[in-house]
Amino acid sequence: MLYTLDSTMHYSLVLFLVFGLHQTLRAAQMDKLGDYKLCGDPECSYVMSMATALDDFIAPDCRFINLKKEQMVYVYSKLVPEEGAGVFWSGSVYQMGIIGYFPATMVNETKKFQEDTVKIPTTVTLKYFCSLLLLYMLRNTS
Repeated sequence: MLYTLDSTMHYSLVLFLVFGLHQTLRAAQMDKLGDYKLCGDPECSYVMSMATALDDFIAPDCRFINLKKEQMVYVYSKLVPEEGAGVFWSGSVYQMGIIGYFPATMVNETKKFQEDTVKIPTTVTLKYFCSLLLLYMLRNTS
């Protein structure tokens, strides 16, 4: 009887993993956040400013980064919002960390390094896709 219960649990776990991973590996198409961005240089590789997170922010998908209240953020670009859209900036919480978007309203800009900006169109050669499994793995390995 105990052997049968273990076999049943084993098969249930296998079925759960197969169907669960199948659902997790699906990618979600993401909308473009803006048509233009402001950067300190044509490649958006220089830090434009420093900011402090005003509150915690949980990234809704893989294009965004998580912020913790009072965390320092390196700002690399500022998206020019489309009419009716939110204002997003891109940055990193570590100088050489993963760069992602966050709402501009979630930070207080504390130091500007680049006064002159370059307006660059945001071109996308591929549509944005986020793998939920990859996102899970990246966020849970540290």
